[in-house]
Formats: sequence, C-alpha cells, structure tokens
Amino acid sequence: MQPPPDDAWEPWSPDELFARLGVSDTDWYVVGGWALDLWHGEPTRAHEDLEFSVLACQAQRYRGVLSDLEFFTAKDGKLDHIPLVEPLPTDVWQHWGADVGAGRWRVDMMVDRGSSDMWVYKRDPSFTLPRAKAIRATAGGIRYLAPHIVLLFKARHAREKDHRDFRNALPRLEFNEKFALCRWLEVLHPGHTWIQELQSS
Repeated sequence: MQPPPDDAWEPWSPDELFARLGVSDTDWYVVGGWALDLWHGEPTRAHEDLEFSVLACQAQRYRGVLSDLEFFTAKDGKLDHIPLVEPLPTDVWQHWGADVGAGRWRVDMMVDRGSSDMWVYKRDPSFTLPRAKAIRATAGGIRYLAPHIVLLFKARHAREKDHRDFRNALPRLEFNEKFALCRWLEVLHPGHTWIQELQSS
C-alpha cells in the first residue's frame, strides 16, 4: 500500500482524537506543539500534525481503535505500511496514521517505552520521571506531556517554531520546571542557547 505524500497532512485536533479514543482510555497523551497549546489553554500557532504517545504494550490496541486509519512506520525517512494483523516492530518509535481514502495523514502515534508508573525519555533512558508528574490533563480530560519535557524534545532540532514555542512558554514555566529543563539541557545539549535564557528568567 502506497502512503500519501509526506506533506499531505490534514490532522485531527486533540478534541477529535479524544472523541475517537474515549475518556475511558486514559493512558494515551498528546505530545509536541499541541501539548504546549493544551497547557496554554488556547492555540498559539498552526500545527501541521497531531502527535500523541501510547505505551508500547498498548500500541497495537490503539491501532485497533483507530482501525479506519492505515498505519505506516516512520523511520530513517521511509514510510512502510504495517497491516493491522502484523505486530508493530520494536525498533520504531513513530507511526503515521493515514486516511487512505482521503489521501491525508491524520495522526502521528509515538511509542512510549516507559512503564505504567514511570515515564522514560526515549533519547536517554537515564532520564526518568514518575508518570504522574510527566503527564497532565486539561479540564476536559485530554492528557498531554508536561511543557518542560516537550521543550526538551524540541531543543534537539531547535527549528524556528521550536524557538517560538520556547519563548511563548518561558514566562509561564514554574521554577522547578525551568530548573529541570536547564539541567537536562546542560547534560544532553551543552551550550544550548536556551540554557542562558532559562538561567536569567
């Protein structure tokens, strides 16, 4: 099965994803730029995709819940179709969900390698947090990754939108969140431009 073009994104909103996955399934959570906007309580910019994360042991179940989508592994610049009857490969973190009939991508499903109690940073498993501290929820029940952790992911590429997201978030971050992000950046990305801004804020 051929995937849609890489740029053929017409993503669902977090509310649309929430309507499909249901309030009873509370072990999935929004990540990326949308997570920051859920934290802000309003959109701060347009989003080209919708990223959400699920525990590895739950990924196949969520594919079943979203069976109207066809999922493709996204790794090393390649998109490979994975039929629902096949298990997901254990060495792939990212799976794009396509509405094949419409020729559009709807979601980007990330695989969380942590446990039900502990969140683990996929780029360095020595960085962990209790899941209860890493994941938050809106008043309506949509779960999302804590803002300082989202920014840790964004720090690696530090694209223009990432810098904008960081500066929008900086005035609202709590002291302990700034401290943790600064410490993580000093270990993983020494010399990063955000370190000085965190220290002086």
